[in-house]
Amino acid sequence: MNKIKKGIPLIDQHDKKGFWGRFGGNFIPETLIKPVEDLTTLFEKLRRDKKFIKERDYYFKNWVGSPTPFIKLENLTNHLGGAQIWAKVVSEANGGAHKIYNATVHSLIAKRAGKKYIVGDTGAGYAGKMLSMAAKKFGLKCKIFMGAKDIKRQKPNCEAMRKNGAEIVPVYTGSQTLVDAVSECMRYWVSNCDTTHMCVGSTVGPNIFVKICGWSTSQISRELYIQIKEEFGKIPKKLKLINCVGGGSSSFGFWNEFMHYNKKQFEFIGVEAGGPKNSKKHAAPLTYGSKIGILHGAAQYVNQNSEGQIEETESISAGLDYPGVSPLHCFLKDSKRARYSAASDEEALKAYQLVTKYENLNPSLEPCHAFAEAIKIAPKLNNDTLIIVNSCGDAKKDRDILKQRLGK
Repeated sequence: MNKIKKGIPLIDQHDKKGFWGRFGGNFIPETLIKPVEDLTTLFEKLRRDKKFIKERDYYFKNWVGSPTPFIKLENLTNHLGGAQIWAKVVSEANGGAHKIYNATVHSLIAKRAGKKYIVGDTGAGYAGKMLSMAAKKFGLKCKIFMGAKDIKRQKPNCEAMRKNGAEIVPVYTGSQTLVDAVSECMRYWVSNCDTTHMCVGSTVGPNIFVKICGWSTSQISRELYIQIKEEFGKIPKKLKLINCVGGGSSSFGFWNEFMHYNKKQFEFIGVEAGGPKNSKKHAAPLTYGSKIGILHGAAQYVNQNSEGQIEETESISAGLDYPGVSPLHCFLKDSKRARYSAASDEEALKAYQLVTKYENLNPSLEPCHAFAEAIKIAPKLNNDTLIIVNSCGDAKKDRDILKQRLGK
């Protein structure tokens, strides 16, 4: 059984080959070995460089808008009874989602590396939107790969990307969703790595991209740790941190600073996309799947058929519509440090209706999966338990889907 070591950041608890237990690694073509090694060397230097960290913190505060709010959802708590429900409103960050942290750090790295071009993948459009914003901010030319299906259902974010000067490259292969966008982005980088930096949009891919993204989004839990102590004077005895899980970047960032606490005090609950109730397709490899496969350069739990081929996924949430998951989350599942479940499309929509009815929040369909779990378990718990949900994205991007499904 894998165990988490105390006193060492989880992103560093991998072996020499880049594995966290059975997960991760660097399953990459020979042509990418040198660029990946160079990026690894650069990042390990920069993350310990006081000047670089000061620059990162400056932009997080003065451009991203850190810290984002930490609020109690009084009306929802009173309606449900039981546990207190709080929210870390990361959607208040510049651009409306947690993806801004990773995009900012990758753009700063690209500048340090002397690259003029940056490419990235996107599903819900937030990773692409944030990367286009950061590229514009730091004077980089930007190209975003996005599944043709997602382009149709995420028009607001596509409009924002184009407004920021980014080129959107439609991907028509496979399911025409996030998994295919990541594949095409990586293929492009193989041919252009001399002039171009690649920003992987989540904690997925070869080892170094998992580490950069996890290091970037950990800003969420760094802020939350301070906010909890300021609010309560100390760390409460029972907290449940609930986050949606697609690739796994917002959830890892939400949990990272609390890894050294035991799970009786801090329970981590990750909620995947269960898909439509009447469909066999889903995007929940941690909940419904148990097979390890190789996807986008890393070993992970992945949706696959009996022949080992990647299965197509289905979810109302484009940002969670991915057949694999971060090696970090696979490690957390195996070590039993985190618990994973799934919420259906219908449950996410009901959660959206309930949250927006009682609170001045407009969560995107991704965190609505996490809210669905909070709504389910809160009435069964005592008032001394705190549930904190990471409201990691704003629903402006989902306006067409919500109008179609809910009539508003």
